[in-house]
Amino acid sequence: MARPVTREIKLKNGFYIELRRRGEHKGIKIHRDSYDQIQMAIKRYENLYDVHYVGEVKNGKVVKNK
Repeated sequence: MARPVTREIKLKNGFYIELRRRGEHKGIKIHRDSYDQIQMAIKRYENLYDVHYVGEVKNGKVVKNK
């Protein structure tokens, strides 16, 4: 078993969605630079995964949810 992460994870500026397999609680975050790109990614992945929109991130913090 691997060691847990000890550092805080810093997110890049941009828009994020989280992809989860159906019925799971953990997922992976996908980053895109613009809102239009994130909308295209949502359409691309919505058939395979549960897609959750995280929001816009600036300076490592979520600032806006649409």
